[in-house]
Formats: sequence, C-alpha cells, structure tokens
Amino acid sequence: MTKNEKIVVCGAGGFIGGHLVHSLLKQGYPVRAVDQKPQWQWYQRFLEADNLTLDLREKENCVKAVNGCDWVYNHAADMGGMGFIELNKGLCMLSVLINTHLLQAAQVCGAARFFFASSACVYAGNKQQRPDIPGLKEEDAYPADPEDGYGWEKLFSERMCRHFREDFGLQTRVARYHNVYGPHGTYDGGREKAPAAICRKVIQAKLSGNHEIEIWGDGEQTRSFMYIEDCVRGTQDIMHSEILEPINLGSSEMVTINQLVDIVENIADVHLNRRYKLDAPKGVRGRSSDNTLIQKYLDWEPSIPLRQGMEKTYAWIYDQMKSGASHDSIVNRF
Repeated sequence: MTKNEKIVVCGAGGFIGGHLVHSLLKQGYPVRAVDQKPQWQWYQRFLEADNLTLDLREKENCVKAVNGCDWVYNHAADMGGMGFIELNKGLCMLSVLINTHLLQAAQVCGAARFFFASSACVYAGNKQQRPDIPGLKEEDAYPADPEDGYGWEKLFSERMCRHFREDFGLQTRVARYHNVYGPHGTYDGGREKAPAAICRKVIQAKLSGNHEIEIWGDGEQTRSFMYIEDCVRGTQDIMHSEILEPINLGSSEMVTINQLVDIVENIADVHLNRRYKLDAPKGVRGRSSDNTLIQKYLDWEPSIPLRQGMEKTYAWIYDQMKSGASHDSIVNRF
C-alpha cells in the first residue's frame, strides 16, 4: 500500500479505533475517521483526519464512509465489558448490520482490503470451563458455542468476511482480539473492561480512604490482556499479510483476576480488603490466546508485559480521575 491510498477507520471514536487512527496518521496515511457518536464523545479525535459522524447500521451511511477509500478497518460495534455483553445481547447482535453493510459498501466502492475486528468471544464455551485451560487455538471456535449475543455476531460476521472474499474477491482479514487495554478508553459507566475497572476501583479506594474493592466472581477466573500498542501493531501486520482465515491477536500471559488486582495494588502501593460479588457477570472460567499461528506467519508476540502496560493504564486513569476530567471525551490533536 502506498501513502497516497486512503484508509477509513470505522469505530474511530472508540478505544481501539482511536489509537489506530493515531498510528496511521503518524505514518503519513490519509485517514477518514467514522463513528456514530457525536465527535465530542470520541475518546480520541484528530484534526488531521477526515472526521465523520455516521450511523453505520444504515447501508447508505456505509457507502458514504467507504466511498473513495482503498482500505477499510471495521472496529465499529456496540460492545463493552462482560457486564454490558451479558445484559445487552440484542444490541450486540445488531452490530451484524454494520459489518454486513460495510462489506457491501466495500465491494460496491471497489475497496482493496477489509479488516474485521473479531473477538475471543467466538470461542466455544465448553472449552473454557476451567481456569487452567491451555491457550485457545483458532480451530477451537468450532463446533460453534460462542458467547451468547456478542460472540454469535462476531462469528457470523467472520463468515460474512470469508464469503465476500470467496464470492466477490474482496480481500478480507480477520483478527480475534483477546482483552485489549490501555489509556484513552472507557473506565467507568458500565462498558469498561476488567483492567480499566480494577484501576478505577483501586484509585477510588485510595483517594477516598475506603480501602475495600469489589471483585466480580471469586477472582480465580483467568484471562490474558494485550496492551493497546501491541494490538495496533498486530492489527496492521494482519491487514498487510496474506493470512486469509481468522487469527488470534492477544497475549498468552494468563493471570487470574485476583493476580490482576495484586498488580494494580502494587502499582498504587495500597492493600485493599476484597469483597467478592459472586452473582455478578463474569464470563467464561478461563481464556487466553494460543499464539502459535501468528508467531509462525508474522513472527508476532506482544512486546509489552502486563505489569508495564498496567502501570501506563493506571497512570492515565489516575490523572483523569484526579483532575475530574470526563471519561466520555478525551480529545487529542497532534
């Protein structure tokens, strides 16, 4: 791809999309940034981009978004952490309209490549019932038993990408993200994920002097977490590659939620009493990424250890909370 070709990032007002726009602009690409939210609500907004507010559930808006662009990154979806996913299955399923209409628009407008941001939630639940499970391999998505709602939408959209490539020649690439975290994302309000939520809770406890933290579940459920810079780098590597099937993009550094709390407590230099909310949404018992294929094809592995990434994330959230800044709108210009 040359620097004269234009890229559209859909979902640019979100966490991963905003970081991707930033990276592409720094590399010198012309970028169109599209999101449904009003631009004052975008987590990051860059004046150098062609910023558009469009509801991509509507087909005509997808054509407006894609028209004139050569590469399409689709990060647009109605999603959040496990609390949101488990309680909003219908809203999550409606995101299938976005990917379907964007694929159609990419085909009609003659785009060269299309990236779809899928999720580890596509993996079969019956293979994630123990905290000590091995990393999930790409073939573990079938026989299908994904996360209800959100996972089914992602799995269906993966198939749509495959069939648009097979039937119409649109070069599609799919990454299955495993728990992405970092600065410039949501940390409050119900859509935040575990790393940001735990940082917020620890900071609240430290600032208030009430040294107690609520943990969803028993804290022994396991996950792996990938820092946003590694995610953006891996995303672009996959987009530029010749990998045709969905592939894992995540960390194999698996920890329990209790261990994640340990890390944040250590960063904050505080010790909290733990109160476990056993009836809270908590997802599968264990999940991490098997990176065999991405190491084989792209020699890719996360470069930022969990402790280092959590230090950066904690520092950013602490600054936001200490200053009273809104978590809904962080505007960047460079």
